[in-house]
Amino acid sequence: MVTKPGMDGTTKAKLMLLGSAFCWGLSWPMQKIALEEFTPWSVRIIGFSVGAACLFAIIILQGRPFTAPRGRAWGHVFVSGLLNVAAFGLFSTFAQLDASTSRVIIINYSMPVWASLMAWLILRERISMNAAIGLALCVLGLTILVYPVASVKTPIGLWLALGCSLSWAAGTIYLKWARIEGDLISMTVWQIFAGLVMLSIGSLIFQGPPTFHSAELETWLALGFAGFFGNGIGYFLWFSILGKLPTTTASLGALANPVIGVLGSMALIGETLTLSDMIGFALIGTAALCVLLQRRTPPAVSVSAKT
Repeated sequence: MVTKPGMDGTTKAKLMLLGSAFCWGLSWPMQKIALEEFTPWSVRIIGFSVGAACLFAIIILQGRPFTAPRGRAWGHVFVSGLLNVAAFGLFSTFAQLDASTSRVIIINYSMPVWASLMAWLILRERISMNAAIGLALCVLGLTILVYPVASVKTPIGLWLALGCSLSWAAGTIYLKWARIEGDLISMTVWQIFAGLVMLSIGSLIFQGPPTFHSAELETWLALGFAGFFGNGIGYFLWFSILGKLPTTTASLGALANPVIGVLGSMALIGETLTLSDMIGFALIGTAALCVLLQRRTPPAVSVSAKT
């Protein structure tokens, strides 16, 4: 009897990469739906809590180590939680209150360009010709995106989206410098915990104690999707493929995230792209591609995905 050959590891990893792209990409419009009835603070606290619980369950089921960071590692976890969880989460959600989700997504994924620039400034890594071209294209793309909005009103949402991208880049470079040792998923959960502590304190100061009201079922489902898939399953799939695919392949595959996010925003919340949006998207996507094509260093232990 002839049996069908099983799926090889590389094919499985590519399917997991596609799955992570859908988890992260679709989380953007889902968060926008959740923001119709919840504040940015509540969206992020609930979402990250659900994601952390999901990852913790995976750690238990797979028997992974969950040792708490020791000594200076606690400081590194705190800083990375501030940049990759608290700052990233707040910038991205507050940005969606003032700007279209599609534009926020496009600007957010300029991150590889800023990370390359920060690596030159902080880690003294050489800026290649690819990175220089990417930086020029990124600035041009941002200008094309921001100018039409700035001519009508102050583009607060777009500046917040840029802050989101910069905090993600800074968190990635910091983790590359800190080199926190440990299981990737376990360290991600600790970073999310640290970020949740900061988000909770900020929420108490600026919003008051959290309140749970009778939101529409659609809103709860959207928030649950963003938390479970965006902050849980998405990270698990991503870290699962890092050891199975070349870094460049995984990084380039991650460029599907903004494409799915923009298409999802058009399908789920009825957004449309203007000509300047499409040009800006193409330029920033090309800029990120230029940078990723010349990167050869392994990724840092980071929760930088993102949604």
